[in-house]
Amino acid sequence: MAQPQSPDERKPKPAIARIWRGRVKRERADEYEKYNFEAGIQPLLQKALGVQCLREDRETETEFMTISYWESVEAMSRFTGGDPTRIHHLPRDPEFLIERPTSVQILRIYESHGRIG
Repeated sequence: MAQPQSPDERKPKPAIARIWRGRVKRERADEYEKYNFEAGIQPLLQKALGVQCLREDRETETEFMTISYWESVEAMSRFTGGDPTRIHHLPRDPEFLIERPTSVQILRIYESHGRIG
């Protein structure tokens, strides 16, 4: 008789990581972090398997990186409206971003180690 699957075994496993990067002036970084979470990350959490938000403060600018995890390119394409490399700019991005990114990086996850995967 087969053992019942645990809830973790039934969840789709991340196979794709989608990485977005953006830079803002250092003095606006805290404000952008809050805005980005409310306008960008919260809606993304409804679709992606998981999201990591990273931040590097430099002398005059701050770089933000968002890594979202997806079960497939097809799932990511449904979120982006067809083209998985298409960037979804937030309404206030022109106000904050030093330059608007023109692309995202899409990587296949081939192996995970430790508690992250």
